[in-house]
Amino acid sequence: MFDTHDPWLFALSLLVFALTPGPDLMFTLTRSLQHGARAGVAAAFGVGAGCLVHSAAAAFGLAALIAASAEAFTVLRWVGAAYLLWLAVGMFRASPAAAGESAPVPRLPAADVWRIFRQGFLTNALNPKVAMFFLAFLPQFIDVDAANKTLAFLFLGGWFTAQGIAVLVLFALAIAPLGQRRVPAPARRALRATGGSLFVALAARLAWSKT
Repeated sequence: MFDTHDPWLFALSLLVFALTPGPDLMFTLTRSLQHGARAGVAAAFGVGAGCLVHSAAAAFGLAALIAASAEAFTVLRWVGAAYLLWLAVGMFRASPAAAGESAPVPRLPAADVWRIFRQGFLTNALNPKVAMFFLAFLPQFIDVDAANKTLAFLFLGGWFTAQGIAVLVLFALAIAPLGQRRVPAPARRALRATGGSLFVALAARLAWSKT
């Protein structure tokens, strides 16, 4: 379809990619545990929206421009790392529960779901490694003599986004109940600290990675 090939291999590769620990999966995990399934689903759709940006960039050549410019890649890499670090600081600064308190992890009000969506979007859209992945991965499944390579890029990018959202949503729904149990305050603080530390590590890996 649309001059593409090996759909089964493409789908399997996407499944592995979606479940590989990284900013997208970790963001969905932490939001699901902290605020419940609604937040996890919002995070998944935010990440998916970011994937649509990378898909369009790959289709229309923007990702190629980033790949060709070391300066542009470096700037985007540091912006993405700074955003991940900002998310980590937010986790560390979250108000701690009162000593000895044991309560379910609070759910976000409906108004805050959009904030989680925007955070998920920026976590993905500001990661230049995702742009490079799209540029390197998608062409492997496009016929060399494809009549319209832009359309083929958009088709595979849409597939990538839809399957990625589905995997992350199922992951969020599966993991969210663990965060809704009655959790002692020290465990809740440990959860926030662990999540913050993970994002610090991801920010450092992105900032100092050369490719």
